[in-house]
Amino acid sequence: MGSDHYFSASPASADNLRTIMVRLAGRDVEVTTAGGVFSPDRVDAGTQVLLSNTPPPPPGGNILDLGCGWGPISLSIALDSPHATVWAIDVNERSLELVRRNASALGLDNIIAATPDEVPDDVAFRSIRSNPPIRVGKSVLHDMLLRWLPRLDERSDAWLVVQRNLGSDSLQRWLAATLDGSFSVHRAATARGYRVLKVRRHGTPATATITLP
Repeated sequence: MGSDHYFSASPASADNLRTIMVRLAGRDVEVTTAGGVFSPDRVDAGTQVLLSNTPPPPPGGNILDLGCGWGPISLSIALDSPHATVWAIDVNERSLELVRRNASALGLDNIIAATPDEVPDDVAFRSIRSNPPIRVGKSVLHDMLLRWLPRLDERSDAWLVVQRNLGSDSLQRWLAATLDGSFSVHRAATARGYRVLKVRRHGTPATATITLP
C-alpha cells in the first residue's frame, strides 16, 4: 500500500469490498471487509487469542474496543452483551464504515463507531478490549493508552493483546511503572506468540500519573 496504512485516517487505496465468513461469539457470521484496513481477510491471530482468553464482557454499560478495524472485537462484544453500549474507536474512516455496515447486517444496534475525538469526555468504560496498533510507534501507542486507560470505571479491566516479539513484555513493564497506584498490570495469558495483558483499575477514576523520563 505504499504509505497507505491501516492506521491512515483516509486510506487512498481501493476499498475492494469483500465478504468473508468468520466465527464470532460462538457463531458463524458473514461480514464485509475491505482493503486499507487491518487484517481484511480473516480474524487475525492476535484478536483470536484475545477473544479466547478474556472473560465474557460486562452485560451492560459502556465498553471500548480501541483500534476496532472492521470490527471483530466490537461485534463479538455486542453479540455477547446486547444491553451494553460498545464504542468501536478507530482513526481509519473506512474501518468505521465497515463496523457500521457489519453491525447493521447483524442486527446490532448497540455499537457506536466513532473517531477518538467523537467520544464524549464524560463516558467511562466498564471494560476495554484492544488489539492495539503496535506499528504506529511507541510514542503514539503510549499516548493512546494513557488517554483511554484512565477512563476505566473503578473495579474494571482492560485487556490488551500484544505479540511477544513486538514488545509485549516491555509494554507490560512500562504500564506498571507509568500508571498510578490505582492500577495493577499483569500477564493474563500466553498463546501463539501473543501475550494478553490485564490492566485493572482498583480505585476511583482519575487521571493517570505519567512518569517522565
